[in-house]
Amino acid sequence: MVNITLSVPVELFKEMKRHKELKWSEVARQAIKRRLEEIRAADRLLSKSELTEDDAERIGHEIKHEIRKRLVHEAHN
Repeated sequence: MVNITLSVPVELFKEMKRHKELKWSEVARQAIKRRLEEIRAADRLLSKSELTEDDAERIGHEIKHEIRKRLVHEAHN
């Protein structure tokens, strides 16, 4: 196993110190593992996709635009 150094904000570290019963390295290991599993799943889905990066970017912009419209509408109601 290899070691890594992890930086966390001071407030987060203070809160972690209050829970010394937890093995924070194990918590970090599990979080990294979960995130990598999510990335692998996304990679598998994307490997079958026929969308180009430009298509994905255009769709992302359209979604953001629709969300902004909805938020503005909700703010005025």
